[in-house]
Amino acid sequence: MANTPICLYGLTEFVKSFTFVKMTPFQHIRPHQNGAVTIKDVAAVAKVSTATVSRVLSGAKRARPQVRERVLAAVKTLKYHPNHLARDLRAGLRKVIGVIIPDLQNPFLTGVVRGVEDVLQQSGYSLILGNSDEQAEREQRHLAVLRGEGAAGLILVPSDAPHANYEALRNWDIPIVAADRMPRGLQVDLVCSNNREGAREATKHLIAHGYQDIAIIGGPDGVNVAEDRLAGYREALVAAGITPRHSLIIHSDFRQAGGRTSMHRLLDLARRPRAVFVANNLMTLGALQALHERGMRIPEEMAVVGFDDMPWAISLRPPLTVVAQPIEEIGRVAAELLLERLKNPTQMVRQIVLSTQLIVRSSCGGHPIIPPPSSTNPTNGKSGDQTK
Repeated sequence: MANTPICLYGLTEFVKSFTFVKMTPFQHIRPHQNGAVTIKDVAAVAKVSTATVSRVLSGAKRARPQVRERVLAAVKTLKYHPNHLARDLRAGLRKVIGVIIPDLQNPFLTGVVRGVEDVLQQSGYSLILGNSDEQAEREQRHLAVLRGEGAAGLILVPSDAPHANYEALRNWDIPIVAADRMPRGLQVDLVCSNNREGAREATKHLIAHGYQDIAIIGGPDGVNVAEDRLAGYREALVAAGITPRHSLIIHSDFRQAGGRTSMHRLLDLARRPRAVFVANNLMTLGALQALHERGMRIPEEMAVVGFDDMPWAISLRPPLTVVAQPIEEIGRVAAELLLERLKNPTQMVRQIVLSTQLIVRSSCGGHPIIPPPSSTNPTNGKSGDQTK
């Protein structure tokens, strides 16, 4: 077989078609398995020790200008982001706060978390969020994770599970603040709304419209929030000379499905109520769903007042009268209490109660406004859902 002649001109042109790039030291860094660049990589590129890199990044003035420039150039080129959590753990600092709530789908609770996060971020703390889903076992797993992560503190909205147990938290040497609900058997700082007063005002509003058969769809037995709202409802009825009917008091679960089932129970009564106070936002949605399913007109056949003001409340037809809570403020105050207790762990346990507000819209109808027995301001025969 004859040798194939080599065309030197063609080979030369072929070689020229390649672009040869000189490798810089930065391009020799092999990425770690998780893709993250470490402080050792920065030190290797800048040809300094990891301690020098730490000093430069912390703002220490001991590093020479030319060394500082090399380190900062390496940081920029490698796109290095310091691991502050690892740094804090090495230094014995714990800049993580755990937050556990019972229902991630409840906009009231996510609003509380928003308030917590606003304060913690300004103070340099990170937040780890857990959702117990009202389950004691799941709540305990979240607590175990937070303990293992070395959380500096805990903000807890306890679950309403009847067998929830917070005894172990007594031996956890970190500050704990409860929001909205008080954990059973635990004396800790608490931030909540004036639930009793809010429920009392809601029920008084219905009474002022002339309603007497007023039902309540309340929360679970044994949960202080639910008990306070039930107490406010009872107090308003008794003050107006109305005996609470046992059949009109329904204990539910603070969930939409529970509100729907409870409203159907009330509508199945031989003597139906003419008005209902629903003791949280999700149960209000469920109650409204049941009323629509039964073809009931609001407020002509059933007046409704809910607890919690949500963005959708004003978009309903008719717009919903509600008791509004300062949702994000509850979270902000809880976070502020926790940060204060981190600085002063031995201060007295505090309970901060924030005011609620009755927001009057149109879901209670055109019955005449009747002054409650204690009222000193007659309404001169006004009608409609226009007064507190």
